[in-house]
Amino acid sequence: MSEPLIFHVDVNSAFLSWSALNRLQEQPDAPDLRDIPSAVGGDVKTRHGIITARSIPAKKYGIHTADPVVKALEMCPDLVLVPADFETYRKFSHALMDILRRTANAVEQLSIDEALLDMTETVNTGSETANPSHICSGTGGFLMEEERDGHIPGSSGHPGTFLDEGSRVFPLTVADELREEVWHSLGFTVNIGISTNRLLAKMASDFMKPGRIHTLWPEEVPAKMWPMPVGDLYGCGKKGAARLNDFGIRTIGDAAHADPELLQQILGEKGGQYIYNSANGIASSAVTAERGDAKSYSNETTLANDLGYANFNTDAVPVIRHLSAKVARRLQRDHFYAGTIELSVKTDDFHRFSRQTRLPQSTQEEEVIADTAQELAAKLLIGSGDEEGLFAKGRKIRLIGVGGTNLEDDSNRQMDLFGYLAEQEQARKEEEEKRHKREQEQRQRERLEQERQERTKKQTRLDAMLREVNQKYGNGTLRKGG
Repeated sequence: MSEPLIFHVDVNSAFLSWSALNRLQEQPDAPDLRDIPSAVGGDVKTRHGIITARSIPAKKYGIHTADPVVKALEMCPDLVLVPADFETYRKFSHALMDILRRTANAVEQLSIDEALLDMTETVNTGSETANPSHICSGTGGFLMEEERDGHIPGSSGHPGTFLDEGSRVFPLTVADELREEVWHSLGFTVNIGISTNRLLAKMASDFMKPGRIHTLWPEEVPAKMWPMPVGDLYGCGKKGAARLNDFGIRTIGDAAHADPELLQQILGEKGGQYIYNSANGIASSAVTAERGDAKSYSNETTLANDLGYANFNTDAVPVIRHLSAKVARRLQRDHFYAGTIELSVKTDDFHRFSRQTRLPQSTQEEEVIADTAQELAAKLLIGSGDEEGLFAKGRKIRLIGVGGTNLEDDSNRQMDLFGYLAEQEQARKEEEEKRHKREQEQRQRERLEQERQERTKKQTRLDAMLREVNQKYGNGTLRKGG
């Protein structure tokens, strides 16, 4: 069984970033809120209330979320305040989650701007490892390629490592493609933490921002996590950290090496055990996907090597069949059938292309989905008839996805002509059996009624004979037996 692989995806300054994008749509010439001291929250006119989000430049002034607006303005008089806009936030959140669900085997949305992804079954042909701990980015994480030109909004300019050929291995490549997809299609950055469980992935994503990828494998815990203040341990909190500090436990490493019984005496049995386990990187790897009313089922993956005509059969076909199997299993699990199959790709310049086809009969069968998706891939990439494929246009493919839409459940599934005729024949047979049974029951009732009538007639004749003999020879001459 594969070792668990968990991503934690967190939008950088979500409310501020989304407000900035909305503001730029309305005022294209306005400065990007992410590049200047700015904040969301409070009443913009009266300047009351609290800060709910702030830009990275505002953070440099010491402004934090939950700070009173008045205090924030004292620390930075030029602070630009904007009101909260939850309709805009929900729009961007839904768009983000759609991308994540296409990428991961399971997605657990933790809040409007963060989610856990189970990437354990993610396909990445040509990869040999899901834990490249030999590749270390230091404390800066892996930067976005766009930072070479310095045009990532809110980028603090802190040092980091770019993914070069030696470090472009699974799962770093998948994480890199994911953050680039979000950036190029939605316009905001995300931090991605990678590890083998929920806690470590969450801790990793909270390292240096914005737009960074960080790993925190169990073997990296001593170097990357233990030197951090114990209050930075997820779930510890300010009050817990203060109580631990009173006992000389100031770093996560101190908590990891403390006596578990001492931690339980300080924080209670459950709290103390949680801090001890978490400080040592021990946590659950389970990601619970929300079920809800699905409108489609899809899975996609980033390829280890760019796909072209020469490696279509060797690299694309196995991936398409594996993705189709995952889609089929999810459909079968939820008792749905897909009426339309879709094949999507992303090119090396981050453009998406897709082809889809309506099936004559909805399906949840792996072979049907795989064969259909493979045909769509050949048409889209290689071409058909007079239509050139993407390969002929010089495009390279770095991501492939397979999906099923136009869902039907067991209660309203549409059948093809043969299915309809088969059902009609079965219904005819069942009705014939019912009719035959009714006729048998009617004949049985008629036979019993005839026998009853015969018995009645016989008894009537015997009674008449008895009366006649007794009248002729005297009463009591003959009596009924018994």
